[in-house]
Amino acid sequence: MRIAIIAPSAMPSRRANTIQTAKMAQAFTRLSHNVLLIAPSVHPPRQESFPSPHARGASVALTGEGDFWQSFAYHYGLATPFQISPLRSIPAFKRYDFALRAILLAYQWHADLIYTRLPQAAALASLLGIKTIFEIHDFPQGRAATWLKLFLHGKGASRLVTITHALARSLRAAFPQIPASAQPPQTNPFLIIAADGVDLERYTPWLTPDQARQQLQEKGFPLPDQFTAGYTGHLYAGRGVDLIFQLAQQLPEVYFLLVGGEEADRQNWQTTKDKLNLSNVFLHGFVPNTELPLYQMACHALLMPYQEQVAASSGGDIAAYLSPMKLFEYLASGRPILASDLAVFHEILNEENAILLPPQDLDAWVKALTELRASPQKREHLSQSARQSAQKYSWEERAHHILSTGTQSDIESHL
Repeated sequence: MRIAIIAPSAMPSRRANTIQTAKMAQAFTRLSHNVLLIAPSVHPPRQESFPSPHARGASVALTGEGDFWQSFAYHYGLATPFQISPLRSIPAFKRYDFALRAILLAYQWHADLIYTRLPQAAALASLLGIKTIFEIHDFPQGRAATWLKLFLHGKGASRLVTITHALARSLRAAFPQIPASAQPPQTNPFLIIAADGVDLERYTPWLTPDQARQQLQEKGFPLPDQFTAGYTGHLYAGRGVDLIFQLAQQLPEVYFLLVGGEEADRQNWQTTKDKLNLSNVFLHGFVPNTELPLYQMACHALLMPYQEQVAASSGGDIAAYLSPMKLFEYLASGRPILASDLAVFHEILNEENAILLPPQDLDAWVKALTELRASPQKREHLSQSARQSAQKYSWEERAHHILSTGTQSDIESHL
């Protein structure tokens, strides 16, 4: 099947939605589909555009070779090449120009299916009668709700994908026009719940903390000989960075490694760290996705202290519907996870594979981390359970689940 994926943000970038988009493009490719990733570009692309022998009536960038693919793959942690076509997008047009041009390119490329997280593209493609799968990660309000209604009204609406059961329930309640099934029979549901995934092979071979730390030292990043609690991801409000700093003040014997975040956010937290004189906190900043597993496995425990209100890159509150990619990376890394006890996390985490704690109860977090540091047996149990849980969440399994609830032969007949 020819699948055109229309990205919601310019690529490459550090936005989480672009990482997820790249991972899904690779997953569909590994399922033997022909994939074209169409991404907005504010500036002209820096790479040469190679005409693809697979494109019928459209010129795309063939990224299985050349410097661009190498840097793109390194940035996103990819191993399987697919086609990418960047399209110029004018910021003032709010992605409307890009959505139209992307749909036209997909049509010229003879796409059998459009897969997108961009509301404008999902609605327009569906209204034009092009089979479209729309993936949504947050409850739509205002204009976004209008785009969802237009998508559902169009003849091309094939499936709607959510990342959590919580979001699916909210959508069902608010949008009664969501059909029960994509088409008869009822075993072919229209609304699909698919949690995010992880590249399991990137956490193989599994490394002990000492082994991972040795590799980081060889790369010029030595870690102190201390029990290390790690955090990876953005540093937006509600991610719990302030709680990590409070933990660092209470537990000077624990080293806290924070990897990720935009440079401006990192600098702001660095200023806070300096004011508090915290020598046991290190704000590493962004690392390419390819390198991320090594940093996660170099830690003895991993933190996910989301608060009851969590800001997305757009500024909205996404706490009720979270399915962060770091959750699945943490599981795959085989490290004990200390996570906020948010209702949505219970869809993935439990007392066997994580320690769930009240988001704002500092004493509970201090106690849990202290006990974990003192108990290698508990760390080993949580580590094994986490690794076992991760096996269910490969990107390829997710892609297959989204395309079909039946056999592989059902995929083509249903779409």
